[in-house]
Amino acid sequence: MATLGTLLTAMVTPFNQDLSVNYDRAGDLARKLVAEKSEGLVIAGTTGESPTLTVDEKLSLFKCTREAVGTDATVVGGTGSNDTAASIELTKAAAELGVLDGVMLVGPYYNKPSQEGLYEHFKACAQATDLPVIVYNVPGRTGKNIEADTVLRLAEDVPNIKAVKEASGDLVQVSRICAGMPDDFAVYSGSDEFTLPILSVGGLGVISVVSHLVGPDVAGMLDAFHAKDTQRAWRLHHKQLDMYDACFLPSGNPACVKHGLELCGFEIGPSRLPVVPVSDKDADCIKAACESLGLC
Repeated sequence: MATLGTLLTAMVTPFNQDLSVNYDRAGDLARKLVAEKSEGLVIAGTTGESPTLTVDEKLSLFKCTREAVGTDATVVGGTGSNDTAASIELTKAAAELGVLDGVMLVGPYYNKPSQEGLYEHFKACAQATDLPVIVYNVPGRTGKNIEADTVLRLAEDVPNIKAVKEASGDLVQVSRICAGMPDDFAVYSGSDEFTLPILSVGGLGVISVVSHLVGPDVAGMLDAFHAKDTQRAWRLHHKQLDMYDACFLPSGNPACVKHGLELCGFEIGPSRLPVVPVSDKDADCIKAACESLGLC
């Protein structure tokens, strides 16, 4: 799984003022992120506003990202939803493009399936492709936690389920996954503030949001930890604390990180409803965090 990288950025989706996808700007952003140490890009995930993207838009984003980065980074496509059949169809279509290194499947949201339902959902979706699959556990958004036993069962039973993006905020759960996972399985932090703690219990890396703004520091923290330079890893983690907060203020993700990009001189365009621009209060906090790091 290290072939997907340790630092992957969950890339925002740029839009034009008429709210059409700005594919040229998406390519620009992909190249920018790779230049700033992202080893991989996750396209059409939560931060990419996937619920408001059409199937054709997602497929086009996968293609334009690959064209932008070539072989300089891995490209992972968000192909999951709360509809198993639809997730299977999108996963198949994405795989047929031949441009992806993997897919990410979010836990089915709103319908709150049982653990057995989650197992069968991910198994069915993964069997629709030969690509490596990342299971995405984000109960704060989906309303349902994917328990450690379910993740481990999937890791053992489904050969191409190779990783989990863990955003539960439960370090005991993450520890249980790391303790029981196969050698070829990986745990990625799905919450930037938990990246270093998750590394400390056996995680590999992060699928990051703050790396839009502080990619070299995130990469440096990961490199330092894996090189057993824990003091440098701690310093870089502490350096990013205000940015962790700034990207996840009440105005939400991706509104906060998009505002940060604009402040730092990278035009990204608006978001589609129900995402709206950040509040004045949150804008001040984001600006302060960016200024403290010399980003604007």
